[in-house]
Amino acid sequence: MTQAKPKAVVLVSGGLDSATTLALAREQGYSCHALSFDYGQRHRSELQAAARVAAMLGAVEHKIIKLDLGSIGGSALTDVHIEVPQTLQPGIPVTYVPARNTVFLALALAWAEVLQAWDIFIGVNAVDYSGYPDCRPEFITAFENLATLATKAGVEGRRFTCHTPLIRMSKADIVLEGIRCGVDFTQTTSCYSADDQGRACGTCDACRLRRAGFLAAGLADQTAYQ
Repeated sequence: MTQAKPKAVVLVSGGLDSATTLALAREQGYSCHALSFDYGQRHRSELQAAARVAAMLGAVEHKIIKLDLGSIGGSALTDVHIEVPQTLQPGIPVTYVPARNTVFLALALAWAEVLQAWDIFIGVNAVDYSGYPDCRPEFITAFENLATLATKAGVEGRRFTCHTPLIRMSKADIVLEGIRCGVDFTQTTSCYSADDQGRACGTCDACRLRRAGFLAAGLADQTAYQ
């Protein structure tokens, strides 16, 4: 009798990092349940990319949960009155969405508990990234502790693990790892100001990091630009 694969919930934004994370979770033998969020982001073409990525990398299902973080505002990614910066900014940039990963992981945890999936994958990175506080290892450790305290499964002795396979990688390493796992990065969208066709602006922080990653990896950047 063939043993069933362990289940995992994988956060999939449609970008380079989350695509590589999904590919790695699949490679590790998980049955992957992809989770994306329609949270009021201005760059909505990433949701189309997320669907492509989930299908391309064999997710058993892809769920999109609708939120309205735009009603809170406070970020250039959700508030049309705040411009997406086209140059590097000191400190935490205005593209930071308040508590976004906390909200996303909380919902991933809820779905994981329903699925009886004790593993959650998220493509956060603390090397080549924009300086967001909810991408740090300390945050992930704190969230795992919260998951044990806050859930029926945790109280009954289950332990949720939040996997962050990219957290110590450079962007070049992530690109190379994705290529090794068979990720077609032309199907992904990273840009904070992507148009409806998913074409990138080429100048925002996400585009800068992505382009630098391909360059450092010695690979041609096949991103479609506006």
